[in-house]
This record gives sequence, structure tokens and C-alpha cells, in this order.
Amino acid sequence: MTMAKEEKTKKTNKTEKTEKAEKAEKKVSKQAELETKVTELSDKLSKEHDDYVRLMAEFETFRRRSSEEKLKLVASAASDTIKGILPVLDDCERAMAMLASSSDEAAKEGTSLIYTKLMDYLKTCGLTVIEAKGAKFDTDFHEAVTQFPAPSPELKGMVIDVVQTGYLLNGKVLRYAKVVVGA
Repeated sequence: MTMAKEEKTKKTNKTEKTEKAEKAEKKVSKQAELETKVTELSDKLSKEHDDYVRLMAEFETFRRRSSEEKLKLVASAASDTIKGILPVLDDCERAMAMLASSSDEAAKEGTSLIYTKLMDYLKTCGLTVIEAKGAKFDTDFHEAVTQFPAPSPELKGMVIDVVQTGYLLNGKVLRYAKVVVGA
């Protein structure tokens, strides 16, 4: 019986060892499976995070572009409005030139007051006059209407007379000054 007990014990030990080995194997395969799953989930998470970051960057770009377009629209509207007012300024300048030789002081003063108020308001909007008379002819700011023989050599290539005043709006040419250039 001892032998039978020993064999039984050996068999029990073998089955225990086999069971332990199987359990260990299962544990290892389960661990490998979990590690694979963790890797897959990490990859998926990093992909989702990357997509999120890209989407946020796209949204920021969209928001910036939209606000720039709004500013351009407002500037364009102001530009168009001021362009429409420029003929009124021209008429005021002509009226003041005509009234300069007149003896009607009230008309001179009233026209000057209207012109000054209008010009002051437009200056607050960013409008500035292009000073042309006596300046060197510059195609960036002046449009030559005609050339006139220069009375002296130093007036060659210079603006002799201004036919129509030019204006800048916030540093950009709104209307070129139409000038007579010395040839």
C-alpha cells in the first residue's frame, strides 16, 4: 500500500504541477491578451487625442479668419462710405475757393465751418490728405493728368498744380491725387 500511496501522491503531484502550469499558462496568455488590449486602447486614445488637437487647431484658424473677414468688411464699408463723401469735400473746397474773392463773410465762414467739421470727423475715421503741390511726383500717391513745361529746372518732375485732392484712409490710398507735373 505504500507504493500505491506513493504512486497516488506522485500522480497527485503531477496533476497539481500540470494544473499549476496550466494556470500559469492561462495567466500568461491572459496577461499577454490584456497587454495587447492596453496597447490597442493606447493607440486608439492617442489617435483620438491627435484628431482632437487637429480639430481645435482648425477651429482656431476658422475663428481667426472669420474675425479678420469681419474687420475687412467693416473697413470696406467705411471705405465705401467715405469714398461717397469725397465729392462733397471737393465741392466744399471749390466753394471756398470761389468765396475767397467774394465779399460775403457769412458765406465764407459758413462754408469754412462745414468743411472743417466734415474734415475733422473724417480725420477721426483715419482719412488724411495727400499733400501733393510742390512734392516730387510719386506714382504711389499721384496720378498725372497732364505735363506742363517747368518754369524752372528745379520744378522738373515735381507737382506744379493739384487738379483733384488725393486721400489716404488708414495709410492706404483711397483716391489718388490728380496732378499737373512739370516736364
